[in-house]
Amino acid sequence: MLEKIENIWKALVLNRDKDMTKLNWAMVGGGEGSQIGPAHRLGAQADGLFKFTAGALDHRPEEGRKYAQSLGVDIERAYGNWQEMLENEIKREDRIDLVTVATPNDTHFQITKEFLSAGFNVLCEKPMTMSVEEGEEIVNIAQKSGKICAVNYAYSAYPMVRQARAMVRSGEIGKVRLVVTNFSHGHHSNQSDADNPRVRWRYDPTIAGVSGQFADCGIHALHMASFICDDEVQSLSADFASVIASRELEDDAMVNFRMSKGTVGRLWTSSIAIGRQHGFDFQIFGEIGGLRWHSEQPNQLIYTPLEGRTQVLEKGEKGLHEDANRLSRAAIAHPEGFPLAVANIYCDLADTIKGQERDGLPRAADGLRSIAAVHAAVASAKNKGEWVDARPPMFR
Repeated sequence: MLEKIENIWKALVLNRDKDMTKLNWAMVGGGEGSQIGPAHRLGAQADGLFKFTAGALDHRPEEGRKYAQSLGVDIERAYGNWQEMLENEIKREDRIDLVTVATPNDTHFQITKEFLSAGFNVLCEKPMTMSVEEGEEIVNIAQKSGKICAVNYAYSAYPMVRQARAMVRSGEIGKVRLVVTNFSHGHHSNQSDADNPRVRWRYDPTIAGVSGQFADCGIHALHMASFICDDEVQSLSADFASVIASRELEDDAMVNFRMSKGTVGRLWTSSIAIGRQHGFDFQIFGEIGGLRWHSEQPNQLIYTPLEGRTQVLEKGEKGLHEDANRLSRAAIAHPEGFPLAVANIYCDLADTIKGQERDGLPRAADGLRSIAAVHAAVASAKNKGEWVDARPPMFR
């Protein structure tokens, strides 16, 4: 059965490719053993919109070249580092249309800046930068270059998340009063993982920046609150804790925030919550209704109208908003997981590159607001939860 489905999928993609030109796509980072690399490669190619054309996948040049070739990249475009890729791609007539930056946090700014400045569209992993000043520079470069700088807040691209946003925008739950969101898991609870390279860097300020868990997972939850509510975080108060004492950066955080339209926000993020697997969810409470969504059951959006019965809205059913239907592939009751949420980001990118703007695409301004909130939360936590302005200076 799976083989039959795969053959049907290939046939559909091949037939579609006859009528379209794929965009050339490249990747920096995301090499063998990467956690996020496969999701990008699956996502970028899921709909036949992009061709994996070039790659600088590893900080070890030869390993990166070999791995890129094993994935089908031509030998002349399997690069040893991103500088080599930039130098060569800028000269080509068939240059790449989009480059994804999936490297450690401390390299995002330089790579994104250089490719944007050279006239390439960029999709950057979060956090986009490590400082507010860097974030503002990226926003300015994107504006001046006319190129797209997107940030991979892929959870905002699940179909039923788009349904929730559309319902808020259309007034179906009235004015939003309260948003509660969290991103908590227990996968970094073992003290013996202190030297595990996949864990250690997240709490190392030289690589991760000023924040650990909040910058890693919490900003997904904060971006989601802004995305669903169609609003921006204005101020916040934070409490950070390093429950495992050897960590320099926090592994648990509680953040209260206020949004520009008066919405109250509550956010919890943790990496030491044993028993929670991928605890990313949100609850939106409006004047005449409420919404709930959980990433572990992404096909369902729970809707409760004021004084009415709770309803389960299913991905793929009739009556959903256009943005939810547009990004749904499988029939009702068939799950669509994280790689297809990433694929939806690439769908919106492809449309935007071709001139059909998609307002659900997270852009450089979203990345800037996130890093400004990170620095605001760090400052607040150091001052016993003092309320601070969470907006970047250029947006105040």
